[in-house]
Amino acid sequence: MPKSDLTRLKINWNDLRYVLAVGRAGTLSGAARALGVNETSVGRRLAAIEDALGVHLFEKMQGGRLPPTKAGAKAISQSELIEQRVLDLRNEIAGGDGEVAGTVRLTAVPILVNRLLVPASRQLLDRCPQLHVEIVADFRDLSLAKREADIALRLAAPKQGTGNAVLARKIGLLNYDVYAAASLDASSASRLPWITYESTMDHIPQARWLSEEIERRSEPVAGCSFNDAEGLMHAVRAGLGKSLLPCVIADADAQLRRVAGASSEQPHCREVWVLIHPDQRSLARVDTVIDWLESIFRSRESSACAG
Repeated sequence: MPKSDLTRLKINWNDLRYVLAVGRAGTLSGAARALGVNETSVGRRLAAIEDALGVHLFEKMQGGRLPPTKAGAKAISQSELIEQRVLDLRNEIAGGDGEVAGTVRLTAVPILVNRLLVPASRQLLDRCPQLHVEIVADFRDLSLAKREADIALRLAAPKQGTGNAVLARKIGLLNYDVYAAASLDASSASRLPWITYESTMDHIPQARWLSEEIERRSEPVAGCSFNDAEGLMHAVRAGLGKSLLPCVIADADAQLRRVAGASSEQPHCREVWVLIHPDQRSLARVDTVIDWLESIFRSRESSACAG
C-alpha cells in the first residue's frame, strides 16, 4: 500500500485496540470496561475507524450486541496478530534483562482477588517498586492465548487438549466448609436454608456439592442465588442462609462461623493452579508474581479444613 494511502487511512495500534476490545466483549459497554474508558468514547472511536476504512466492522443487534461483519472478523484477526507482535516486543524489552519491571496482568475469581490478593499486594509492590500489576477480578476464564491476561489463577487444572498453549503449575489447595452468620447461635445456623449458585454455574464443583447436599438432606433452599462466591459470602453474612465457602477466607471473617455437622464426612477442596502463556516463562516480572502467589497459599496451609 502506498504511503499516501496509509496516511489517508489514519489507522494506528490504538485504533485497533478498540476493534479488538469490541470483538472480544461483543458490546460497547464490555469493551469500555476492558479499556477503562466510557461507552461513548468506544462508540465514537469505532465509528471513526469504520469511516477511515470505509466498511462496517460490526452489526448492530438487539440488546446492544455487536457481532463482527466479514470485514470485522478479518480486522479482529489481523489486530490480534499485531497485538501479539507488540506484546512480544514489550516482553523482549521490559524486564528482559532480569529486572522486575513493567506490567503484569493477573486474573482470578473475585473472591480470591478481594480477600487474598489485594490484602497481600503491598508486600509485593513495596519489594518491586517498578512493577505494575493489573488485577482483573472475573469469574470467566480470560484467554492467555489472546493476551487478555498474562497470568491466570484458576481453581482447576487446564483442560485436556490444551497441550503447549499454556504452562501450568499447581500451587496449593483451597479447602471449603459450611458457614453461617456469626450472629446466629449454632442451632439457628443449622436450620438455615442453603444459599446456592445460580443455574449457569451448575458446572463448578461447589455448585454440584451444594445440590447433592440439599438433595441428600432434603433441606430448604434460600430465595436467592449467585454467580460467584463473593456475592454468596455477603448473603451468608447477612443471615440469608448457610453455604459452602473457602475456609482460608471465611475463617478470617469475624462475621462468619462454621456450621457444625453441616459438612459431609469428606472435606471439599479445590486445587489452585497458576497458568501462563509459554512466551512469558522467561520474564522476571512474571516469575516474581508467580512466586508471590505461591507464598500466599503456602502461608495459609494451616487454614486447611479438618477432615
